[in-house]
Amino acid sequence: MMHDIKFAQPYFFWLFLLIPAMVAFYFFYLRKNQTHLRFPSFAGFEGIKPTLKQRLRVLPFILKLLAFSAAIVALARPQSSLSGQNIKTEGIDIIMALDISSSMLAEDLKPNRIEAAKRVAESFIDSRPNDRIGLVVFGGESFTQYPLTTDHSVLKNLFTGIQSGMLADGTAIGEGLATAVNRIRNSKAKSKVIILLTDGVNNIGAIAPETAGDIASTFGIRVYTIGVGTRGVAPYPVPTPFGIQYQNMEVQIDEAVLQKIADETDGKYFRATNTSKLKEIYSSIDKLEKTRIDVTEFHNYTEEFYPWAIAALALLLIDILLRYTIFKTIP
Repeated sequence: MMHDIKFAQPYFFWLFLLIPAMVAFYFFYLRKNQTHLRFPSFAGFEGIKPTLKQRLRVLPFILKLLAFSAAIVALARPQSSLSGQNIKTEGIDIIMALDISSSMLAEDLKPNRIEAAKRVAESFIDSRPNDRIGLVVFGGESFTQYPLTTDHSVLKNLFTGIQSGMLADGTAIGEGLATAVNRIRNSKAKSKVIILLTDGVNNIGAIAPETAGDIASTFGIRVYTIGVGTRGVAPYPVPTPFGIQYQNMEVQIDEAVLQKIADETDGKYFRATNTSKLKEIYSSIDKLEKTRIDVTEFHNYTEEFYPWAIAALALLLIDILLRYTIFKTIP
C-alpha cells in the first residue's frame, strides 16, 4: 500500500503570488510611518541597543504571512490517498516426477542428465511463485520427496540432495506417474499438471505407464512428458579399479509410450537432447500453463485540510494577542 498527497483545489496556490506584494507593502508602510529626528551628534546614543521587543517588531507581520500561507494550503484541500492492490490468484498445482535411475548419470547433458534436470527444474520453480509444486522421484520404485507446497525455498533445497542411487535401480515410469497422480488427484486447483522426466524405458514396477496415464486422464490431470538423452549413444561413467571409465551406451527412450500418455491427458511430449533444449522445454511448459492473476487497484481519499485551517486560525489569534499586548506601541 502507498500513501500519496494530492490537492483537490490546487488553483488556490496562485494566491502565494500575493505574498511578495504583501512584504513590499509592509516595508513601504513601515518606512513611511517612521519618525525622523535630527541630532547634531550621536555621541550620546552610543552603547544604546534595541530592546528585544523592538528587535521582534516584525513578528506580527510574519505571523500574518504564516497564517495566510496556512489558509491557502487549507483552501487547496490536501487529501491523503491510500492506494493499493487486491491480488487474487488462481494457481496451478504441479507435481514434478523425476527419474533418478543410474542411467541419469550419462553425460550427454552437462554436467550429467540428473544435475541438468535438477538445475532447470529449480529455475522453473522460481518462475512459478503463485503455484503449489511438489516432487516425486522414481527409479526401480517411487516415493514422494515433497508434497504440494508454496514454500519453494524448502522444495529447492531438497533438489540439492537428490542423487542417483537413492532408490533401487531401474526405471519404473508407471510407478512414478501413479505416485504423482495420487499426490495431485484431490487438488482443487483450476489446473492439475504433472511434468514427468525420464531417460529410459519402463522395465520394472507393477503399474504400466499406460495404465497410470489412463488414471491421470480420469482425474483431469494434464501430463507433460520429457524424454532426456541424445540420439544414438551417450557417455556413461563406469567405476573400475583404475577409476572412472566412460562407456558409450545406447540411448533408449520409449517415446511412443511417453507420447501416448501426453496425448491421452491433453499434455505434450518433448525430447531434450541437450541442456539448452531442456531449458526451452520448461520454458514452453511455463508458457502453456499460465496462472491467472486478477489485480484490482483501489484508492481511498482522506481530507487533510483541517490541521492547516486550525494552524491559520491559531496564528491569527496569536497575532491579535501580541498586537494588543506586548507589541501595542510598536508600529
